[in-house]
Amino acid sequence: MSNELINGLNTQLANWNVLYAKLHNYHWNVTGSDFFTLHAKFEEFYNEAGTYIDEIAERILTINGRPIATLKEYLEHSTIEEASGTEDSKEMVKAVVNDFTHLITEANDVIENAEGNNDESTADMFIQIKTSLEQHTWMLNAFLGK
Repeated sequence: MSNELINGLNTQLANWNVLYAKLHNYHWNVTGSDFFTLHAKFEEFYNEAGTYIDEIAERILTINGRPIATLKEYLEHSTIEEASGTEDSKEMVKAVVNDFTHLITEANDVIENAEGNNDESTADMFIQIKTSLEQHTWMLNAFLGK
């Protein structure tokens, strides 16, 4: 398999690990009138992220790559920023929308690269991830009144 595809998958692995930590941060620190709604939603999202982390790492191994696996590597390779810890509930939701939108864009690149390498399994995996993120983004934007 191409190094470009494996590198792209490792970027996604890094992104999902950073996002996993960010979603926990938001889950633990959300306050205000949206607490009950967002506390549960952020937990749903980090559970989903945990599933993707395992699936992406195992896919990298399946195509004879090596998944990055340290916090240092995740931060070095991620194209998503960590939470600042100062966000209010609306800023948290906006940040998640931005991150999901960014991941959708990068998923398109992975899908194209996988298809170019005749790796339909990886392409299918990221089509499913992208579809889920598109729905989440739509719902979060509705929450924000957009």
